[in-house]
Amino acid sequence: MVVLSFQTVNFPSVSSHCFFHKQNHHNNRIGTSIIRCGIAEASGQPAPMGQKTKYNDGLFEKAFMTLFARKMEKFARAGDDNAKKKGWFDYDYESFVDVSKRVMQGRSRLEQQKVVREVLLSMLPPGAPAQFRKLFPPTKWAAEFNAALTVPFFHWLVGPSEVVEVEVNGVKQKSGVLIKKCRYLENSGCVGMCVNMCKIPTQDFFTNEFGLPLTMTPNFEDMSCEMVYGQVPPQFEDDPASKQTCLADICSMANPSSSVCHKLNGTSA
Repeated sequence: MVVLSFQTVNFPSVSSHCFFHKQNHHNNRIGTSIIRCGIAEASGQPAPMGQKTKYNDGLFEKAFMTLFARKMEKFARAGDDNAKKKGWFDYDYESFVDVSKRVMQGRSRLEQQKVVREVLLSMLPPGAPAQFRKLFPPTKWAAEFNAALTVPFFHWLVGPSEVVEVEVNGVKQKSGVLIKKCRYLENSGCVGMCVNMCKIPTQDFFTNEFGLPLTMTPNFEDMSCEMVYGQVPPQFEDDPASKQTCLADICSMANPSSSVCHKLNGTSA
């Protein structure tokens, strides 16, 4: 998945991008409560492996969930009772993931990726990729700028992340983004959805449409993921993610007998 990172927008930091502050004055006592959009865990960090992280989604997050889900629903499996179109802000993260699962049904790996590409293109104004290439040629600055934008923009989709220093072609730069525990993978539990509906389409979109190479490396053991802007992604056959087995303990679509997640093959899923 990708957001409209080519637009010039000013964003507050992730830790305070959405909050409600209330003060009550009663008998000279002041009560303060803060409701923050994002992680709802008491620790402020993603839940440990084996537990699903709790989130408090605000209007900003739900707007993006709705936008993506309604675009994707045009390609979702027909005839499903759950496919009835919801109104704005009726979507939550679970229903967004459900739409993604229905898009996968009956489609091969390449067909799934094509759907995501069409959805992404449909969200951009005419000529946007060409404009992006002019604004952000494949330089160190462009890579670092897009990494910085990714942290607030992708928060609703993948959870908390941070910019990290990486090495690209022998040059150290802050164009890496470390996703602490990917919300999309955590909620879907599906290797195929991670690779076919997020990793590969996002890499291809930035690399081929926007002209800014991007490599995403998910860690299926702790559900973290590293994004590196400026780094050319490997061919699918050479990518370790293409050889990943199903997460049999958490994926409802898993095939434990397969040595590689069956959603990663070239046939219809």
